[in-house]
Amino acid sequence: MLSRLLIGLWFCLFTITARADEHWPGWRGPTGMGLSDEKNLPLTWGGKTQDNILWKAPLVPSDKVKRDQNQSSPIVWGERVFVTVSYWPEGTTDKNFPEHHVLCFNAKDGKKLWDTIIPPGPWKLTDLRGGYTAPTPATDGNHVFAIFGSSVVAAVDMNGKIAWRKEIKPHDFDVAWGASPVLYPAGKASRVVIVVCDQLKNKKSSRIYGFSKDTGEVVWERQRPTADWAHSTPLLANVKGIMQLLTATYNGPEGIDPESGEVLWSYRQGGQVGDTVTPIYRDGQLYVDSGRGSMGIAVDATGSGDVSKTHLKWKVANVPSGFSSPILVGDYLYRLHDPGVLTCWKWSTGEEVYKERLDGIDSALSPFATPDGRIYCVGAGKSYVLKVGPKLEVLGKSDLGDSSRASPAVAAGRIYLKGGRFLYCIGAQ
Repeated sequence: MLSRLLIGLWFCLFTITARADEHWPGWRGPTGMGLSDEKNLPLTWGGKTQDNILWKAPLVPSDKVKRDQNQSSPIVWGERVFVTVSYWPEGTTDKNFPEHHVLCFNAKDGKKLWDTIIPPGPWKLTDLRGGYTAPTPATDGNHVFAIFGSSVVAAVDMNGKIAWRKEIKPHDFDVAWGASPVLYPAGKASRVVIVVCDQLKNKKSSRIYGFSKDTGEVVWERQRPTADWAHSTPLLANVKGIMQLLTATYNGPEGIDPESGEVLWSYRQGGQVGDTVTPIYRDGQLYVDSGRGSMGIAVDATGSGDVSKTHLKWKVANVPSGFSSPILVGDYLYRLHDPGVLTCWKWSTGEEVYKERLDGIDSALSPFATPDGRIYCVGAGKSYVLKVGPKLEVLGKSDLGDSSRASPAVAAGRIYLKGGRFLYCIGAQ
């Protein structure tokens, strides 16, 4: 308990002092909730004159290769941008394993610095709806930690050399593996790479691993035989001075001790409550929905044991499907869902503020927010920049025509967008 308290205090200091304009080290950035320190980012880009596109770099060697869905998002550490991609080389088919690549680009000019192939794991997918490259990598500035859907986890150093590689067995996932790695504690002080493997409940093989970031050895492993399949990346959060790993399982949210994998509290409502969405947390309260179409719930995350009957704060009867994760700014909780609709609720009460259509937006895109009152619902396809507030106000629209389901990264005044064919760097010209 003392160890988690001290790390919680350190985490508070880190999240205040670590600048999003230096790094975007994993899924949804330094906070895990899509919050950036940047201001005055571009409102529009592209068009006939390619405004505010500083560079673009190809992700695959040619248009002749068959590409995986490549839903994973870019990450940034200083002057390096990292992405993962999978594709089948010319002459091969998707009946074979694709090549798994970790790519590193120079953030200033888009030059490819290295390209490392990770040998695939044991799981050959027969259903490619989720694909081999859904998880977003993470970095501590010394290594890049990548997960691929063939059921393999790997660490690559900053020069592109594989430091370690682990195959996950059994691999009784649903149709894909979607959870991204989480580093604990955050930043360069990280010791453990936390990997959630929620699998089919009837197989009773769900588990969470804590791998040593240096060696890949198992620091701790927690069996979860009652957990059903899910693709959600957990959120590392300071809950009243104590670190928790907040998970959105199929059965409902849980608070987990990141030192050991022990479940601290759980909420069970019945039915599907979690799956694809990363939770949002602030001031003792957690929000999550499934992403598949179900209720949305706000839960007090400060309890212990089974809190199903005592800690519900509010709920929304039905949140339509949409794989994106929500964004919280002030008392406004925003959620993008099908069919290209943005819904805003009050964080304090769950009261609906508005529900508006964003034509052409992909509901898999997870937004980021900036302190100058903007929300960026952006990707390499149709993008919207919105003003924070109780009504929809569009500040800018863009479309690069290279849509994918990857979410943005932002650092040092630049936005990085991963399309189906190219990686784009957006910044003021």
